[in-house]
Amino acid sequence: MNLPTRLLGICIASVLLAAGPAAADIQISLKSAKSSSSYYKMGEQLAQALKTGSNGEIVVTVAESTGSVQNILDIENASDDYIFTSPPILVSLSQQGKAMFADKDSDDFHTIRALFPIPSLTMHFVMAQESGSLTFSDLDGKSLLMDNGTFASREGAKYINLFGLEGKVTIVDAELSGAEKALKSGKVDGFVTAGSWPAPMVLEVAMETSVNLLTMDGEEVKKTKRTPMVIPGGTYPGQDDDVTTTSVPMVVYTTTEMDDDTAYLLTKTFWEQKKDMIKSAAWWEGVDDRLMANITGRLHDGALKFYKEVGFPIAEDQK
Repeated sequence: MNLPTRLLGICIASVLLAAGPAAADIQISLKSAKSSSSYYKMGEQLAQALKTGSNGEIVVTVAESTGSVQNILDIENASDDYIFTSPPILVSLSQQGKAMFADKDSDDFHTIRALFPIPSLTMHFVMAQESGSLTFSDLDGKSLLMDNGTFASREGAKYINLFGLEGKVTIVDAELSGAEKALKSGKVDGFVTAGSWPAPMVLEVAMETSVNLLTMDGEEVKKTKRTPMVIPGGTYPGQDDDVTTTSVPMVVYTTTEMDDDTAYLLTKTFWEQKKDMIKSAAWWEGVDDRLMANITGRLHDGALKFYKEVGFPIAEDQK
């Protein structure tokens, strides 16, 4: 090797050393829900938003899950890159060793920490407009399609009993895929579904058929022991007024195994990307700082740092 070539090699090596090593990707594993669910789709959207917002520094692998209970159980074998979705109530039950976690009490459950809320699972009671049903008292003598075995059907049946409508409402057990046809043909007066608003299925039905969404009063919401949710007027075609219903909050969690810098970056990137996420899926519209009140239990210290910086409302028991 001649002298000029050797000098060039030395110069290049010096520049590379001065620049330092390339920033390593932050590899994250996300467990959400079944691949057929809207929450799996949200997981994919979240993964893309985190990658885009971090200029490729955050790389999220979305894995299918049987549900939130399994997501919580999986933390026993999870590493520091693990994030998952769950309703806060299930996290609380796991940490108390109650219900489905009664025989699975683990110290690992106490390491769970919240990062940020995602769209809530919201109950929709969708009625054919010609049925004239606007409130639950109007359901007397009506028929409702419910997909047996789903959260929506269990919740819907619970409300019918709570509001004194048992035996007064005909329940039609059928798959939700046939709800629009059944509604149009008059075979049912309405159907029950649960999903983040605006729910794609409800949008599709409302564009083809005139429908009303049942609304609840304050006492009815209290009886359900669920979190109140207001679906803003204009969310669905023909829905001019706000609709009060119930919801199950959903949150992205990790554990104390995750370092503060990573938790901070994930949380900051999520909120900065939310406006762009709304452009691809309107259900992100329902996520704002008001949903922070639905997070029970502690926030991760890295996420807490971000919320303090931006002035989000934080309760004492979240710190």
